[in-house]
Amino acid sequence: MRKLMAELMKYRRQFVDLLVGVPNYERYVEHMKTHHPGAPIKSRKEFFCEAQEARYNGKGGKVSRCC
Repeated sequence: MRKLMAELMKYRRQFVDLLVGVPNYERYVEHMKTHHPGAPIKSRKEFFCEAQEARYNGKGGKVSRCC
């Protein structure tokens, strides 16, 4: 039962992150260590700033959002 609840909470967290557009830094670090072991890992601040830049300035400076 605990394993099921932990799994549900994991998916809930992912859903909320995707819903509000917040990238997951821990997932990024895990991916980098697994798939790119020699590559440098960005700091949390660098990662967040890059994600914000990609989200809001990805279309030539035009804000891309729903409202």
